[in-house]
Amino acid sequence: MSAKSEADHVVLAPRKSKKMLMIVALVVLVLVLGGGGAWFYLSKKHAALDDEEHAQTAPEPKGPPTYLPIENMVVNLADPGGEKVAQVGVTLELSDSKAPDKVKLYMPAIRSGVLMLISQRTAEELLLREGKEKLAADILEEAARHFISAAPAGKNTSKSTTASDHKSTLDGNPVRGVLFSSFIVQ
Repeated sequence: MSAKSEADHVVLAPRKSKKMLMIVALVVLVLVLGGGGAWFYLSKKHAALDDEEHAQTAPEPKGPPTYLPIENMVVNLADPGGEKVAQVGVTLELSDSKAPDKVKLYMPAIRSGVLMLISQRTAEELLLREGKEKLAADILEEAARHFISAAPAGKNTSKSTTASDHKSTLDGNPVRGVLFSSFIVQ
């Protein structure tokens, strides 16, 4: 009888392990499929949100840009001793051919803001590319500030621009970029 009971154990052991292996494989398959489905759903949802956000923050240009130069400015820099000056020529990139009339209404305030921004910089900052890029981003923000209150009611004007894109995110802001036409630091 002992030989028969050993045979029963041998026969039953493989059946249990095969059954257990099938259950584990089924559970793993369900988890993998569930995880893949969740990832697919979330990535589609995230892509839809990115597309919607991009559509809201990047209005399509209405045509070729128009450029509006600002008179060259000579500014004392914030260096110790006050002996350093910068001569800077700034040109604003505008959204369309109608924008210069709108921007010219605010030009004295924009020019004053640009002068204040430049006068806060040191020669060392302005000699570096990063310093010039930061200044351009700050000038763009300064120009946009005048059109936030001029934006139509109901528009989202709480977004700010970054130094990396130098593009306007405000529907009412005709200024899309800042270009330097001359830049001398002495």
